[in-house]
Amino acid sequence: MSSFLSTSDRVGKFTESVIRHMSVVAARHGAINLSQGFPDFDPPKTLLDSLEKVAHQGPHQYAMTWGAPQFREALARKQSRYMGIPIDPDRHIVVTCGSTEAMMVSMMTACNPGDKVIIFSPFYENYGADAILTGAEPIFVPLHPPYFQFDPEELRRAFEQRPKAIVLCNPSNPTGRVFTREELQIIANLAEEFDTFVIADEVYEHIVFAPHKHTYFASLPGMAERTFSCSSLSKTYSITGWRLGYVIAPERLIKGARKVHDFLTVGAAAPLQEAAITALNYPDSYYEDLQVKYTKKRTLFLEQLRHAGLHFFEPEGTYFVMVDVSEFNVRNDVAFAEWLAEEIKVAAVPGSSFFRENVHQYVRFHFAKKDEVLLEAGRRLLSLRDKAKGRSW
Repeated sequence: MSSFLSTSDRVGKFTESVIRHMSVVAARHGAINLSQGFPDFDPPKTLLDSLEKVAHQGPHQYAMTWGAPQFREALARKQSRYMGIPIDPDRHIVVTCGSTEAMMVSMMTACNPGDKVIIFSPFYENYGADAILTGAEPIFVPLHPPYFQFDPEELRRAFEQRPKAIVLCNPSNPTGRVFTREELQIIANLAEEFDTFVIADEVYEHIVFAPHKHTYFASLPGMAERTFSCSSLSKTYSITGWRLGYVIAPERLIKGARKVHDFLTVGAAAPLQEAAITALNYPDSYYEDLQVKYTKKRTLFLEQLRHAGLHFFEPEGTYFVMVDVSEFNVRNDVAFAEWLAEEIKVAAVPGSSFFRENVHQYVRFHFAKKDEVLLEAGRRLLSLRDKAKGRSW
C-alpha cells in the first residue's frame, strides 16, 4: 500500500490562478502590476470613515448567514433602482464573500454533476474551475475577435445540447465587451426556448463607456425568473479586499443558494457589511462620477498603448484592455508575459489563460491605477518594440 494518499481527481483538472500568479511575478521583478485587476487608489473617504466608526462600535460577531438585514435592505434599494426590477431584501438576496463565491454558489445551486454549462470563450478563468468543482461539463462558445462577438448559430448549437445553465459576463472580463440589448435578447430567447438558467456576472455594471449601455440580464422580459444576478462591491467602490458580493435571484433559487453559501463560508464579514451600507446609499452622482473617472483613465492608457504602437480592442466597459502581441513572434504568451514583467517592468496576464481555443497572441492589461502609474507604464512600454526585436517566445 502506498504511503501517500492521492488527492481528488478534480484538483488535477485546473491550475492555480494565472492572474494571481502574475501578481507574484510582478512583485518579484518590481514591475508595474497591470495584471490582477485591483485599484491602487483609496475608496471614498466617507466609506473609510464609516469603517473607522464600525471598527470601534462593531458589530464584530457573525452576521445573519445570508447577509446582515440592514446591508440587504440598502442593497435591495440600490439594485432595484438600477436593475429596474423589484428586489425583496428578505427573499431575493444572499450576501457572499465576493462575486467569486456568488458565481460558485450560483453554479452549485443550478447544476448537478454531469449537467452541461455554456461558457463564452475568452472567459474569466474562475468559470472553468467553477464548472469542474461543480462537476458540470462546459460547452465553450467562441467570442470572435477583433470585436469579440458570438455567432448566433454557434450559440444555438450549444443550446441544442440542452445545457442546464449559461454563464454570461457582461460587461465582459477579459475583453471589455458590453453586449448590446439585441445580443442579450438572442441569449434570452434561447434560454427560454431550452429552459436554461442564466448565471450573470455583472460586477463591472457601473464601469461602462459612452455610448455603450449596460443592460441587466434579469431586466429583460421573462428573464428574472431564471437568472442568478451576481455582483460585488469590489470594483464599484474600490474595495476588492473587503470581499463583499451577492446573488440576486427569485426566492425559489435563493432558498437553495443560501444553503450552499452557508456551508461554503457561513457568511461575509459583519463589520464590513455594516460599513459598506454607507456606499450603498450613495446618490446617482457617485456612479456618474465613477464613469467619468474611468473614462479618463481609459483615454489616458489607450493613448499610451498607441504611442507604443500596440494594437488593441478598445474596451466598451470594465477596466481591462486586450492587446494583440502577435507581431512580436509570440507563440508562448506565458513566457512573453513573464519576460514583459522582467525586462519591461510592466506585468500583464497572458491571454491564453482566458481562451479555450489555442490562442496565444493576446495579453490583458488593466488601467485601474493612478494616472502617474499609467503614464509610467506607458513610458516603459515605449521600449518594448526595440527590446523584443529579433526575439521569439
